[in-house]
Amino acid sequence: MSLGRMKSASWRGAALAVLAVAVSYSGAASAQTSDLVNRATLRVCADPADMPLSNEKGEGFENKIAELMSKDLGIPLVYTWFPQATGFYRRTLGEKHCDVVFGVPSGADPYLNTNAYFRSTAVLVVKKGGPLDGVDSFDDPKLKDKRIGVTAGTPAASYMLRNGLMAKAKPYALFVDRRYFSPAEEMIADIKSGEIDGGVLWGPIGGYFTEKAGGLVSTPLVKESGGPPMSYRLTFGVRPGEENWKHRLNDFITKNQAEINKILASYNVPLLDEQDRPLAPPQ
Repeated sequence: MSLGRMKSASWRGAALAVLAVAVSYSGAASAQTSDLVNRATLRVCADPADMPLSNEKGEGFENKIAELMSKDLGIPLVYTWFPQATGFYRRTLGEKHCDVVFGVPSGADPYLNTNAYFRSTAVLVVKKGGPLDGVDSFDDPKLKDKRIGVTAGTPAASYMLRNGLMAKAKPYALFVDRRYFSPAEEMIADIKSGEIDGGVLWGPIGGYFTEKAGGLVSTPLVKESGGPPMSYRLTFGVRPGEENWKHRLNDFITKNQAEINKILASYNVPLLDEQDRPLAPPQ
């Protein structure tokens, strides 16, 4: 559990523990087969402090997509807030506090996944116009002897190790409570100050903070192969067995994909097609 939702990114903490694609889960929730969806309200579980994905002020791109979903379904939006951390599924969908979670990597257990509503990848963040501007692969000779920031336990660390880039690398925490600490913003500040020469972040997070910081540029990393995937499809996660609800959300995606893409692009989220080619910004 953002690709989060490339929902942190951490690469998303558990999001993207995305990139570990492992979600803590226990008990009988996986055996559920009945449709328990509350039809009177759109009940969403989300992190209260996980910008640019979500926060209690409704400022994240997941908040905006949730508002669009609420309008499409014609029912009011209600949140249950819970930090992206171990046990997130059990304490949210599993305990029936909500009916949908945003930014769930496709195939992540124990969720039942909808169709993907976007696909994204990790990005390399460097100073705009600097010596690493334009680097788009870990095997680029320009990265040799450079100090690169990387989120511990993510696929990027594997590729950096393979390319001999870990000796000088600076690690940043993956599993954190974003109410108190933001490794992505720490990495961005370190790039700005020159503490590190560049850093790798989950695209939806890296793209947002790169644009917000100014003077930096983020480049999607789509050329790596032979190791763990760098790009991910992000879905809405629902409880296993709730097939009708999943199909209704699939209809929402199909109907509103263009508007979803516009929301994501407004947060500088790098969007990819199924061949990992960057999508042109929506008009």
